Amino acid sequence: MGEQQRILSDAERRDWLRLYRSENVGPATFFRLLDRFGTPAKALEMLPGIARRGGQNRPLRICGMSEAERELDALRRLGARLIASVESDFPKALKPLDTAPLITVRGRAALLNTDAVAIVGARNASALGRRMAKGLAIDLGGNGFVVVSGMARGIDTAAHDGALPTGTIAVLAGGVDNVYPQENRGLYERLCAEGCVISEMAPGTVPQATHFPRRNRLISGLARGIVVVEAAPKSGSLITARMALDQGRDVFAVPGSPFDPRCQGTNGLIKQGAILVETAADVLDVLSPPGAFRHSSAPAETLGTVEPAEGEMSQAREIVIPALSFAPVTVDEIIRQCQLSPAVVSMVLIELELAGRLERHSDNRISLLP
Repeated sequence: MGEQQRILSDAERRDWLRLYRSENVGPATFFRLLDRFGTPAKALEMLPGIARRGGQNRPLRICGMSEAERELDALRRLGARLIASVESDFPKALKPLDTAPLITVRGRAALLNTDAVAIVGARNASALGRRMAKGLAIDLGGNGFVVVSGMARGIDTAAHDGALPTGTIAVLAGGVDNVYPQENRGLYERLCAEGCVISEMAPGTVPQATHFPRRNRLISGLARGIVVVEAAPKSGSLITARMALDQGRDVFAVPGSPFDPRCQGTNGLIKQGAILVETAADVLDVLSPPGAFRHSSAPAETLGTVEPAEGEMSQAREIVIPALSFAPVTVDEIIRQCQLSPAVVSMVLIELELAGRLERHSDNRISLLP
C-alpha cells in the first residue's frame, strides 16, 4: 500500500474502523479504496457516490462516528486493542496478503509476529486425533513455533492446550469477547492471559456461518504452514487448507484409517500433494530454520493514481458488467477480455461491490450476486 509503518492517531483509527464497518466494504474493497483515495476519511466521503454509480438504489449504510467510538470504548473496557495493517505490530505474515485491514487483539500481541504453524481439524475428533494434535503442538512450540487455531472443540482445543506454555493464537469467528463454544470458557480465559485471541469482528458479535471463512483465512494467513488432523471430505478444515494454498502456505496432513470418515479429508489432501505428517519432525523438516514466507502469485488489482473521467467510466461499465456472470472469473481475465486499464476495471468492480452486486472469492476471482 506504500504507507510507512506507524501508529495511528485516535482520529485515524476511528476513520479506519468506520470505513471497514461500512456496508459492503470487505477487505479487498477497503484496500482498493485506500489506494485510490489515500485516507479512509476521503474514502468515506466518496462512498455514497461510488455506490450510486454501481447501481445502489438506496442510501449506503456508513458507520457513524458514535458507532465507531462505542466499539473502541468496548475494546478499551476489555483490555483489547484495534491494530491497523499499517502499524508495526500488525502481523507481518498478513501484510502482503490484504487479508484484513484491522484486527482486534486480546493478550500477548507479540505472538502475532512470531513464526507460526496452524493446526486445525475435526470438531468431533477421535481421542487419537486429539492426542496427535496436542503432541504436535507441544513439539512445534518447543521448537520455537507459535500454534494458531480457531478455538473450536476437538482438534483446535487440543492444539491450543498443547501450545499454551510456549505460545498460541486463537482466531475467533465472532467478536473477540465471544466465547464459542461456551464449553471452552476456561480455555478462552487462559488464552487471553497466556496466549493471544484475535478477531476481525466487532465486540459482542455472535459468530455466523459467513464469518467462519473469514476466520479461516486469518488462521492460514498467520501461519507458515497448516497441519490438518482429521477432517471430513467437506469440512471447514479443508476450506482452510485451500486458502493456505492460495496464500502460498505449505499444507500438511495426518493420515488416518480409510474406514473413518474423519480421515477421508486428510487422506484426500495427501493424495493431492499435501505433506504427510507422522511427527512434528515432518513439519520442522520443511519449515525449519525459520525463513521468508512464500506468497500467492495472484496479482492484485492496481488502481493507479489518476482518476478516470466519468465518460470513460460510463463506457467501461457498459463493457465490464456484461462480461461478468454468476460464475467466478479472475479479475485479470476481465481486464484481458474488456481491453481496459486495470484502474478503470477496478473502479467499476468497487462500484458494483459497494452496491451489493459483486462477490469476491479466493485467488483474485469475482462473480455477480444473484
